[in-house]
Amino acid sequence: MLDSTRITHTPAFVLEYDAFEKNLALIGGLQQSLGSTFLFALKGFGMHRVFGEISACAKGATASSLNEARLASEYFSHVHAYAPVYQPDEFDAISQLSSHITFNSLGQYELYKNRLGRAKAGLRVNPKLDMVATELYDPCAPGSRLGIQPDALTMLPEGITGLHVHNLCESGAKEMQATLANVEKLYGRFFGNITWLNLGGGHLVTRKGYDLALFSATVQSFRQKYPHIELMFEPGAAYVWQTGVLVSEVLDIVTSDGIDTLMMDTSFTAHMPDCLEMPYTPSVRGAVVCKDGESGVRLGGSSCLAGDWVGEYRFATMPKIGDRLVFEDMMHYTMVKTTMFNGLAHPDIGIWRDGCYEVVKQFSYEDYKNRLS
Repeated sequence: MLDSTRITHTPAFVLEYDAFEKNLALIGGLQQSLGSTFLFALKGFGMHRVFGEISACAKGATASSLNEARLASEYFSHVHAYAPVYQPDEFDAISQLSSHITFNSLGQYELYKNRLGRAKAGLRVNPKLDMVATELYDPCAPGSRLGIQPDALTMLPEGITGLHVHNLCESGAKEMQATLANVEKLYGRFFGNITWLNLGGGHLVTRKGYDLALFSATVQSFRQKYPHIELMFEPGAAYVWQTGVLVSEVLDIVTSDGIDTLMMDTSFTAHMPDCLEMPYTPSVRGAVVCKDGESGVRLGGSSCLAGDWVGEYRFATMPKIGDRLVFEDMMHYTMVKTTMFNGLAHPDIGIWRDGCYEVVKQFSYEDYKNRLS
């Protein structure tokens, strides 16, 4: 168990290495037993200090930009590229780095099909299945710009070898099963002409209670029916689900209109933007999130944004100035989305392993200054 008092400087993102290893072992076991392909999505987790461990488990990585493709190529033998739209001056470099390139539209494929090099080409199609409650994260929301609609794909263009769908977000095996069934219903007429099918991300196979038996049975059934199709998954969160925290320190306590706010050295808008975007109230070690109608303590961020706070929480003992607060499950979609709003420094990045803490990255004024010009 991580000892937050031994974190040398806050705020800090801290990877709990033992939990990380358990997730990799689970994913690696699934991949081996099912004969399917698990890729690693860089968009969900960018701590490349441990990409070596992930590359020993995943069969490749997925990238959505030239920068991600370059980073992935340093650690992974195969890079699968997908972007809603490709930058003309970056595409040739992406094609040189990638084994697979997926296009979001027929127009993009027509534009770049003669510049693929040795990369295999695929199309992203829309499975027309809403599985995500928050529209911001729903690729199948009405009017979605992501994926070709079934009525627009009357034939499979020459040169296309695979299809890609993505409609899940931290979802379970039932949602995966329903997705695969709907993809077969809408696009199964092309299954005889493709060699791979990528079901995208959102498969939270490492979450406690995930129905691994149903997941396995669904994959096995599909492979028996279509043995020539390589079934792929590209989770980001699953690799690092519940494997790390953000450690913060209380710097002040402000009382206003009868509401107590613990003022921290971290920021929701700069360091945990998903809390405000989704929005959601993150778990804090030793605290309980208040139910509707209950009053508690708010947690205030260090930026000047008026809405940089979340709450309400109930603590067994009211924290004091100087106490540490530990935000749970802060590895996925956190570091990759941080900003330097207000000039706030990024949190340190560290690893807790075998009872010892190692700082692997600290950020400086130069990081802030050189980000803009």
